[in-house]
Amino acid sequence: MIIVTGAAGFIGYALCERLLARGEEVLGVDIFNTYYDVGLKEARAERLGRHPGFRLTRTDVADAPAFQQVVQGSGADRVAHLAAQAGVRHSLDNPFAYERANVAGHLSAMEACRHTPAVKHLVYASSSSVYGDRPIERGFREDDNVDAPVSLYAATKRSCELMSASYSKLFGLAQTGLRFFTVYGPWGRPDMAAFLFTRAILEGRPIQVFNGGRMMRDFTYVDDIVDGVLGVLDHPAARGEARIFNIGDNRPVALMDMIGAIERALGREAKKDFLPMQAGDVPATFADISRLQALCGYKPEVMLEQGIPRFVAWYRDYYGV
Repeated sequence: MIIVTGAAGFIGYALCERLLARGEEVLGVDIFNTYYDVGLKEARAERLGRHPGFRLTRTDVADAPAFQQVVQGSGADRVAHLAAQAGVRHSLDNPFAYERANVAGHLSAMEACRHTPAVKHLVYASSSSVYGDRPIERGFREDDNVDAPVSLYAATKRSCELMSASYSKLFGLAQTGLRFFTVYGPWGRPDMAAFLFTRAILEGRPIQVFNGGRMMRDFTYVDDIVDGVLGVLDHPAARGEARIFNIGDNRPVALMDMIGAIERALGREAKKDFLPMQAGDVPATFADISRLQALCGYKPEVMLEQGIPRFVAWYRDYYGV
């Protein structure tokens, strides 16, 4: 049995599907908050509910007593903690949502695991945002300095990593943190670039292109992300070990090239509003994935030119456009 928090979220849903497909029993945890369309989360949860090995509890991970009761009563031996308040820009106006969901939620997850002897491994979501603003002459490495976050979101994710290091040392809790790089794909988040651009282009509205389009992202297809998460789950940390791995495509793509891929998939040209860099954002990300490759042979397979048409096809089908 494995617990997946954020099971109705983008990556959580995709992870649950893959775990269930390989015969695992999954207990999904989600609060279905209103940061984005709850209907999309409900649709993901409904699909998961078709599997006989899936159960769902609508519990707030940041409610420590409630979540501890869930973990202790589950019989789970692993926890994949993916629940979080996402979004760099949203953190500028809603800082306390990040303190509760990310910091208090992570502390609650660790407390529940350390008080449940059956749980042998806690895997949790961190973010490429911890690397801050830096050039991309080479991939960002896990041992790079990450002490200068440029957003509150990034600061909360780095805080989780530091708390995990402490808990592993103090209590012997085996933990693995995963620094995800820009994830996209079917069933994605409506606040992410691929989703925002696709919707705007289909509706005939201009897309907002920040930093004059001079951005690069290590866009990573969701199936490749899940491959990495499964690799970590199948090669668990040792007792008292706190590991961190990058999970990314390892092939940064210019934002304008990503927009071009969406235009080709839609057969329409985007109207573009070129805007300055947004506060808290960074111009480029680039994952060095050598550590994860050494652990489990991780190798992203889906190129952007393959992944974007898959996302667009899902979008058209889901929204009937």
